[in-house]
Amino acid sequence: MSSAQPPGLDLEQVRGFLDRERPGLVGGPLDARLIEGGRSNLTYVVTDGTGRWVVRRPPLGHVLATAHDMKREHRVISALHRTAVPVPEPVLLCEDDTVTGAPFYVMEFVAGTPYRSAEQLAPLGAERTREAVLGLVDTLVDLHAVDPAEVGLADFGRPEGFLDRQLRRWGKQLAASRGRDLAGIDELHAALGRALPVSPAAAVVHGDYRLDNVLIGEDDRIKAVLDWEMSTLGDPLTDLGLLAMYSAKLDVPHSPVSTTAAAAGHPAPAELIERYAARSGRDVSSLSWYTAFAWFKLAVILEGIHYRYTLGQTVGAGFDRIGELVPVFIEHGLTTLQEG
Repeated sequence: MSSAQPPGLDLEQVRGFLDRERPGLVGGPLDARLIEGGRSNLTYVVTDGTGRWVVRRPPLGHVLATAHDMKREHRVISALHRTAVPVPEPVLLCEDDTVTGAPFYVMEFVAGTPYRSAEQLAPLGAERTREAVLGLVDTLVDLHAVDPAEVGLADFGRPEGFLDRQLRRWGKQLAASRGRDLAGIDELHAALGRALPVSPAAAVVHGDYRLDNVLIGEDDRIKAVLDWEMSTLGDPLTDLGLLAMYSAKLDVPHSPVSTTAAAAGHPAPAELIERYAARSGRDVSSLSWYTAFAWFKLAVILEGIHYRYTLGQTVGAGFDRIGELVPVFIEHGLTTLQEG
């Protein structure tokens, strides 16, 4: 979507704010387009005809400030920009709702591609796909190697009891969107609770780490890790478990949930886990729990979407088939936990 005035962004007001706070940054009238594909916060590419920046703001009509905390996102990329983790350079944070209706922040524009499906990866070929995905693991190791205290993030989360809180949170989420019987999901939730592992030392956790949340450059290297809205201090293996889950082949024909795992050359979860262990020195012997938890979490998210679909609250194509996937995710979760 391209527009001189996209929804949720008052370009004249934003320009005025930038001129006041960073005189000389912008050289002319601003134009903007909303980047499609974002699941929560809104992302725009803004240009004055010469320079390009990215603006992030909460979704329109948002209620919970804590769920779309611009200051928090800006804080984590500001802290990580001084490390080996590739993040866009932060430019400015605006906490004044009167400028464009909600807090927002501005960061540099980074050129690159977010690969969202196996079809998108196909033109790269097997070898380049493999390198890009292995780079995802290496960047995750770099992220988890950051000392939170050294970059000013010592109070960025509550690592104590992290896994227990996560499990309870997603259990409540399931209860809130339960409109049908789901064989095995209570069994999976209970089994995860009984087998709760002891977390390693806390690290900065991305919270939604996968290939379509990074930008890959033409040299197949990661140019920027994006979408930090779920980041916190917690158990680093939750990021790895999620990555392992997204790297498993679903074997669901014409799945409405797109993954990159079926692309030629895409490394299997076991190889990604082994590479992470070798490079980080972390014990990954309980990784099956984290991967099973990721399957459970996604099953709950998909069930929530299905529940809203049954109430007529979703718009767009593919929602009618989301419900079919939930039992598949539950089964993967149970199998993964049993195999571990």
